[in-house]
Amino acid sequence: MDSNIMEKYTTWLENAVEDSDLTKELESIEGNEAEILDRFYRELEFGTGGLRGVIGAGENRMNIYTVRKATQGLADYLNSRYETSSVAISFDSRIKSDLFAREAARVLAGNGIQVHIFTELNPTPVLSFAVRQLGCQGGIMVTASHNPSKYNGYKCYGPDGCQMTDNDAADVTRFIRKVDLFGGVKKADYMEAVVAGGISEIPAKLVEDFLACVAGQQVNQGICKHTPLSVVYTPLNGTGNKPVREILHRIGVKSVSVVPEQELPDGNFPTAPYPNPEIRQAFECAIKLAETVRPDLLLATDPDCDRVGIAIAQDGDYRLMSGNEMGCMLLDYILKSKSAAGTLPENPTVVKTIVTSDLAARIAEKYGCQLIEVLTGFKYIGEQITLLEKAGNEDRYVFGFEESYGYLSGGYVRDKDGVVASMLVCEMAAYYKSQGKTLLDVMNDLYKEHGVYQHTMINAEFEGAQGMETMKALMSGLRENRPTEIAGLRVVLFSDYMNSIAVDIQSGQTNEIHLPKSNVLSFGLEGNAGLIVRPSGTEPKIKAYITATGSDAAKAAEMAKKLTAAAKELLKV
Repeated sequence: MDSNIMEKYTTWLENAVEDSDLTKELESIEGNEAEILDRFYRELEFGTGGLRGVIGAGENRMNIYTVRKATQGLADYLNSRYETSSVAISFDSRIKSDLFAREAARVLAGNGIQVHIFTELNPTPVLSFAVRQLGCQGGIMVTASHNPSKYNGYKCYGPDGCQMTDNDAADVTRFIRKVDLFGGVKKADYMEAVVAGGISEIPAKLVEDFLACVAGQQVNQGICKHTPLSVVYTPLNGTGNKPVREILHRIGVKSVSVVPEQELPDGNFPTAPYPNPEIRQAFECAIKLAETVRPDLLLATDPDCDRVGIAIAQDGDYRLMSGNEMGCMLLDYILKSKSAAGTLPENPTVVKTIVTSDLAARIAEKYGCQLIEVLTGFKYIGEQITLLEKAGNEDRYVFGFEESYGYLSGGYVRDKDGVVASMLVCEMAAYYKSQGKTLLDVMNDLYKEHGVYQHTMINAEFEGAQGMETMKALMSGLRENRPTEIAGLRVVLFSDYMNSIAVDIQSGQTNEIHLPKSNVLSFGLEGNAGLIVRPSGTEPKIKAYITATGSDAAKAAEMAKKLTAAAKELLKV
């Protein structure tokens, strides 16, 4: 084994003594070269998604020391930019989330930065709201979103309440790299900082103000009071329980049955090991409850409540609606309702990511909306709202969404919001129920009008040191030896977002892509099909986004099947 890695391990054995869990773990892996290598072959990377990793001992793990180091880098960054600054901090229900939040607060306070911290868990959108309301220069949300229980993470926000985008994240990273893990971190005593005023608790009124802003996003006020709607809801042992139930109560949804075993915060996620509302397993307990309740709608939010998924009764079972389907239905509902009411702003703007369904483009076009496409990640949607705000055109923003179950109506926050999405989904369901329609009927109507779009995604996982090298090799191979056809469909447009070029294969014309550089490859295929490939920014995996189209559902499904098989072959999974 590399002597450097063993030296790091020894240094941790000698210095990582404040957390007994870490001490025991380090001692237990003595002599286990594979385990030592996995923990020390690299530092946990700070990117536009902040930190995210497995909880445990080592530089490539989430623990109090890696959190402190990252926070010291953030503090140095803020102090280099501002004479005085403040940071808001929130956390979710995950293992050690509250501990990591307090440790971050200690480091910021130790560097003379004012800290505003929630005393109990709150969703990611509430953190974004807090940054804006309190006039902070930064924000920290301790969460690993929808990852399994062994993970935790740490998302960083700028003064606009948006997750840090590429340039700012790169600047913070440079400061982090200069920090000595054990000797270069300044930290205050938590209680002493509270008494001195360097750490202050965020009052409950701020959450109330957030809920008032969410309620202000209703499109057809009062519809849920007049049309009874029955909902089974699961917060998946996360932060959504209180705010989602409260907002549904306020808009008049009288029948909300909460999945009892998933109601209270629990970072072990005992009944949903992968607490992701994109997958059926996360809905299993809700479906069981629904067999008794027979609701109109099943609703699930992820642990930090920035994503929401739904399931609808179909043929004696429940069908999960995809993020693309939900987003397109919400977009159509909002635009239709605002257009009918005369409240659609002049030059309305819709924002979606490049991997999100092109059906959204058809809907936006129908209502005369400008469509802005951005890179994958809701921070880029938030960035567009901020640009509109700076130009005095914030009111033009109507709706933004991404296929990974993230939605936002209104500019009161700059991140996806599972609370407002839950409210709007229920409102939409009640609106169409009053017309004798289910959401499945609504989706089928959209497909009849615009054609069937079917989307699937492949997650190819590459764990460990070797996995990172494999990911790099696969992306390089696809970039340098790009396929001319996929599943029998010709590649008609090739886009390389790292090199900022889009090549029309038939004409040979090359155009510049005016987006930040990103390691994304897009293969536009004949018949409006497509394949987009990118490494995850937060997890050791490559994601492949597949678009299949057809005149009907059966034809689209058959093409999706062929494209999925071809994509797996390309990714060697």
